Amino acid sequence: MEQTDRLLEEVLIVRFQMGDETAFEKLVERYQGRLRYFIRRLLGEADKAEDVLQNVWLTVLRELSNLRTPEAFSVWVYRIARNKALNELRSKKRYVALREDAPIPNVSEEQEQFSADDAARMHAALEKIGPEHREVLTLRFLEQMSYQEIAAVIGCNIGTVRSRLYYGKRALRREMEEMSNAD
Repeated sequence: MEQTDRLLEEVLIVRFQMGDETAFEKLVERYQGRLRYFIRRLLGEADKAEDVLQNVWLTVLRELSNLRTPEAFSVWVYRIARNKALNELRSKKRYVALREDAPIPNVSEEQEQFSADDAARMHAALEKIGPEHREVLTLRFLEQMSYQEIAAVIGCNIGTVRSRLYYGKRALRREMEEMSNAD
C-alpha cells in the first residue's frame, strides 16, 4: 500500500474513533472486496464467506475504537477475518494437512511465479488445497503482503510462513498439473 493510502486509512480510523460513522463506511468500501476474496479462498464457499464477512465487520465495528495503532489496521482486520474463517472451517474439517517438516530447497522467486494464463486454473486449484496453505498464498500473492505482515495475520513466525508458502506452492502446482492432465 502506498504511503498516501496508509495515511488516508489512518485518518479514517482516527475519524471513526472520534465518532464519524462515514469513516467506517469508507473503510468497509476499501476492504470489502479484498476481505471477501480472502475469506472465500479460505472457506471455498461463497455463501459461508458472506456470513463470515458480516461477522468480521461486526467485530471490527465493535472493536475498532480499541485499536491503538491505526497503522496496524490492515493486519488487524485480516487477522480477524482469518480467525472467523478458521472457526467456520473447524466446524467441518475436511482437509488433510501437508507435511511441513522436510527441508526446503533453495528455489528463486522467479521459478515460483505463475503466468496470467494459469489464473483460472490457479483459482480452481486453490479450492482444493488446505486452508493454511491457501491463506498464505492468497495473502502473499493476491494481497501482496510481506512475510512479516502474513506472520502477524496468522500468528506464527516468518519461518512458518516461508514453509507454508513453499508447500502451498507445491500443492497448488500439483493440483494445476492434475487439472492440465485431465484436459
